[in-house]
Amino acid sequence: MAGPSTEEILHKIRETVEHEGHGEANVFVILGASGDLAKKKIYPTLWWLFRDGLLPPKTYFIGYARSKLTIEDIQKNTLQYMKIRQGEEEKLKEFFKLNEYVAGGYDKPDGFAALDKAIVNKGSCNRLFYLALPPSVYEAVTLNIKALCMAKGNKWTRLIVEKPFGRDLDSSNNLSSHLSALFKEEEIYRIDHYLGKEMVQNLMVLRFGNRIFSPIWNRDNVASVVISFKEPFGTQGRGGYFDSFGIIRDVMQNHLLQILTLVAMEKPPTTASEDIRNEKVKVLKSIQPPNNENIVLGQYVGDPEGKGDEKVGYLEDPTVPQGSVTPTFATVVLYVQNERWDGVPFILRCGKALNERKAEVRLQFRDVAGDIFPAGGVKRNELVIRVQPDEAVYLKMMTKAPGMTFETEETELDLSYNSRYRDIKLPDAYERLILDVFMGSQIHFVRSDELFEAWRIFTPLLHHIEEHKPKPIPYKYGSRGPPLADDMMEAAGFKYTGTYRWDPKTH
Repeated sequence: MAGPSTEEILHKIRETVEHEGHGEANVFVILGASGDLAKKKIYPTLWWLFRDGLLPPKTYFIGYARSKLTIEDIQKNTLQYMKIRQGEEEKLKEFFKLNEYVAGGYDKPDGFAALDKAIVNKGSCNRLFYLALPPSVYEAVTLNIKALCMAKGNKWTRLIVEKPFGRDLDSSNNLSSHLSALFKEEEIYRIDHYLGKEMVQNLMVLRFGNRIFSPIWNRDNVASVVISFKEPFGTQGRGGYFDSFGIIRDVMQNHLLQILTLVAMEKPPTTASEDIRNEKVKVLKSIQPPNNENIVLGQYVGDPEGKGDEKVGYLEDPTVPQGSVTPTFATVVLYVQNERWDGVPFILRCGKALNERKAEVRLQFRDVAGDIFPAGGVKRNELVIRVQPDEAVYLKMMTKAPGMTFETEETELDLSYNSRYRDIKLPDAYERLILDVFMGSQIHFVRSDELFEAWRIFTPLLHHIEEHKPKPIPYKYGSRGPPLADDMMEAAGFKYTGTYRWDPKTH
C-alpha cells in the first residue's frame, strides 16, 4: 500500500500548522553564527524549512558572533551542509537575501545594541534567539538580550537554549535560576534534539493509540526495558571536548532519560505540552539514583587487528588527557518505583567505538507461563522501537517453523519506515523542533523541573566518578562493550539469547 507523498505531507503541514502570530514579522537570531552548530545544523535547518514553505511568510534571519563575517562568508561556510537540490538555486538566493549578519562581543552591550537596531529595521517583530554558544557565555548573552533586545509591545520573545544544561545539579540549578530571573518559563525552549526524532515522537501514538499495547504496558507483562545508544566510532580527534563531559553527560542523562520518561509515563489527560511534561516529571520523581551494583563503566582500547581508527584506543587520542578515566561506555539500571513499573529494570546503555550504530527502545516481555513446547524453544517476545538508523517498529514473536514438525521459530511483525513510507523524506529533528518554537509548542522541550529531576538522578554518580576516579573496564574497539555489562543486564532480568537478529535489508 502506497503512503502519501512528501509533497502531500508538506501541504498538510502548511494547512494544519497555525503559526502563532501568523502574518506577523519574525526575526530568527543565530547567536554563535560562526560556530560549528550554526554552520552544520541551524542554517541548513532554516533553509529546509524556508524551502518547503513551512516558515511564516515574513521571517528574517540575523547571525551574530564575534567574527568579522559577511553573508557571503556564511553562505560559503554552510553551503556544503544544505543539501541543495537541482533547480533550487533561485530559492536559495531568496533565502540568503533574508539573511543579515552583525558582529559583536558576547559580554559587551554595544554589540547587542547594534543587533537590536538590525531587528528594529525589520519592523515590529516577534523575536527568536538561538543560543548556539558554549554555556560559559550564556549568562552574559542572556543579560544583554534581556536589557537590549526584547520584543516590543504585543510581540513575543523566545529563547532556544542548547544542551548541556549545566554539569551537575548545582550548576544546572544556577543556570535555571539565572534564566528564570530574566525570562518566563514559556519563553525558554531547552532543546534536546532527540525529542524531535520521528520514532521518539511515535512513542506517544504507539502507547496511547493502540488498544493492543495499553493493557500489557506494565510490570505484570514487561520483564525489562532496554534503551540503547551505540556508535561504531571513537572520539575522532575530539577527545578533549568529550573528556570534559563523558558519555553519561553526553548521552545518558539527557537523551536516554528523556526516552525513558516517554516509555514509562502515565497517559496524560490531553496532548497539550504541560499535560505531557507533568507526566514525565512524575516518572523522574519515582526514580532513585543508581547504586554501585547497577553501574558498569567502560573505556575503549584499540583493536590491534582492526583497520584505521579501530587500532586507536581512547587514551591514544592525542587530544585526551593522559591517564584519563572518563568513561566512553556506560550501562546503568534504573527502577521506576510506582505501581505500574515496580521491580522492572530500565536499562540505559550507551557507548562509543562499539560494534554497530543504533538507537532503540526494547521492551522484553515475560516468559510464557505453562510453556508446552520443548525446553528453550520459545523465546521472549520483544517490542522494538528503532530510532536510528532504519527507523522501524517491530514485534519479535514466535511462530511455527515451516514444514512437518511443531518446531518453533523466531520471526517478526514489522513496520520498516523505508518500506512502508518508501518515498517520504522524514523531517530532521531540528526542523521539527524549530518549527515547534515558531508555533509556541513546548511539547518536545525540557521544562525546568524535568531538568532538576534528571540531574538529581545522575549527579551522585557523576560526583562519585570525579572524586574517586574509578578505572573504567577496557573493551576492544568494535565489540559489544565490557562483558560485565551483559552479565549485569542478565542479573537485572534481561535475557539475551543471540539467536535472532532483525535485518532491515530483508524488508
